[in-house]
Amino acid sequence: MKTNVLVVTALSAVVAANVFGEAGGDRPDARHAWSVHDVNRPDPQVVDARPGQPPSDAIILFDGTDESVAKNWRNRDGKPSRWISREGEFVCVPGSGPAVTAEKFGDCQLHLEFKTPVGGENATGNSGVIFMGQYEIQILNSYGITPSKSLWKRGNYADGQAGAVYGQSPPLVNVCRPRGEWQIYDIVFHPPYREGERLVDPGSVTVFLNGVVVQDHWQFEGVTMWNRRAPYHAKDREASLCLQDHGNPVPFRNIWIRRIPSRYANTTCGGPGVKQADVAALRHRLAEESLAAAGETSDPAEKLMRLWESFCYEPDRKVRAMIGPAEKECIKSAIERTGSLADENKRQAMLRFVEMLELGKWIGKNGDLRKALE
Repeated sequence: MKTNVLVVTALSAVVAANVFGEAGGDRPDARHAWSVHDVNRPDPQVVDARPGQPPSDAIILFDGTDESVAKNWRNRDGKPSRWISREGEFVCVPGSGPAVTAEKFGDCQLHLEFKTPVGGENATGNSGVIFMGQYEIQILNSYGITPSKSLWKRGNYADGQAGAVYGQSPPLVNVCRPRGEWQIYDIVFHPPYREGERLVDPGSVTVFLNGVVVQDHWQFEGVTMWNRRAPYHAKDREASLCLQDHGNPVPFRNIWIRRIPSRYANTTCGGPGVKQADVAALRHRLAEESLAAAGETSDPAEKLMRLWESFCYEPDRKVRAMIGPAEKECIKSAIERTGSLADENKRQAMLRFVEMLELGKWIGKNGDLRKALE
């Protein structure tokens, strides 16, 4: 494609009711099938997200009922979890082993609430959220910890406090609440990504504790383990989520999870997973769709815009040859104020379209189309 090809796809917003797009948007290229502000780009899925409620697309792992425990939680051996549901809380039974989800997850957003049980010196509230059985975000009574270099710091080492990526990254800040108060985790997790045997991305986690970011896109350095650095091992893209049994009766509530796309799922518009062959294939399909739309409309302004749209997705001589006659029809429509160009707002949008063509030097300045529109 010539370097002065400018995408005008955003201008096709004039065909939508009460929407008039500005002329502009960088063109598609080898890494981007869409133009900037491309009206043909699919809108995101609508998710209902209300204050204090899980999003409408969330998988509810625990909602305070025995039924949600029976449906979602298992022991490691696949048998029903031995943790108990009590007064709306999902409580660890010390010595029973971790609570493991029946479903497997990879890239996800997790929400859960926990509290450190009130008790004696040994009620440390030790537990953890473990993604795929390998990557632990620590749960612990870390309230009131002050800096210390004591050799007897027992359980309070920085990379083992609440909010830590266990053994790898201490929390950025300590925002823990006192024992007996509910605390909130919101976590975005991405597992390592491989292409064949090659590790392309080490995986990462972003953690909010009590509404404050404590891990900012931390990239894993292998699996998390006590007292040592360990290499990656399992290569699955999905595995069960675990809540750790570390000998403390830690209660949980309001646990939900959302599957989110891998960053590498997007292969057609920027991002780390872009593949030029996929970009080219999508641009070819979009060019055909815009050309078909141009053939279906009887409105001269829409036809001209759709033809330019098709040409910018994928330059084609036959499309370029159709643009000249379409422009003449558009000039006639502008003079007679028929079709879309009978509407003043749409005339102004078309004028911005002409200015874009002039800027790209596809047409000369102050040409017949501009004069007709003005």
